[in-house]
Amino acid sequence: MLLAEDDRAIRHALERALTLEGYRVTAVADGVEALAQAHRTPPDVLVLDVMMPGIDGLQVCRVLRAEGNRTPILMLTALVETADRIAGLDAGADDYVVKPFDVEEVFARLRALLRRTAPDEQRPLRSVAAPTGVPASHLAKEPAVPERQLTAAGLRMDLQARRVWRGTRELELTRTEFELLELLVRNAGIVLDHSTIYDRIWGYDFGPGSKNLAVYVGYLRRKLDEPGASQLIHTVRGVGYVLRED
Repeated sequence: MLLAEDDRAIRHALERALTLEGYRVTAVADGVEALAQAHRTPPDVLVLDVMMPGIDGLQVCRVLRAEGNRTPILMLTALVETADRIAGLDAGADDYVVKPFDVEEVFARLRALLRRTAPDEQRPLRSVAAPTGVPASHLAKEPAVPERQLTAAGLRMDLQARRVWRGTRELELTRTEFELLELLVRNAGIVLDHSTIYDRIWGYDFGPGSKNLAVYVGYLRRKLDEPGASQLIHTVRGVGYVLRED
């Protein structure tokens, strides 16, 4: 793991906590060192502070993604506005934690990122709790034999190539966006509650105060929606989200 954090106290504390948790950590103090280290010894996962001197975390993320590097990236940020979080997702980050954070939340998000990037044969199928009012038998399961394509509401997903189109327009999605859309497409027309989505995408329910899901849904809508076309992801207030073409 590569950790880049310019605040020495936070860097040392987080490095120690992650080491005690069983991670092998290389800790650096700025974006320049982070890029150099990532090129020398590619890590399994990166934890990047957003606001660092010189090259900040967002720039590090953009450079790595432009190079085709798909290593999962968790951003640490003191910026709490939705626009700031979207900027991180735009740069190619997979997830983020807002400062001040509980180290257990960092551990949970890292476990979820590493599970999602594990080879398919090592990745266990997660059980799914049925959302409110929907019998468990009605919720789509992940097939034992991998599917190649999914289609629903004018969307087409190539699961092996990890590509998606709305009509003839191809969408550029991050790993988390793709997995969120896949879950919604598999269960098109079914309202999925927040807990179910958190369990399937992050493997952990961050509680009613978390805005993580809302941010990802908003960002996914921006990429899906187009002028004159119907909205595909609908909010069911107090429950969750559903994919359908009205």
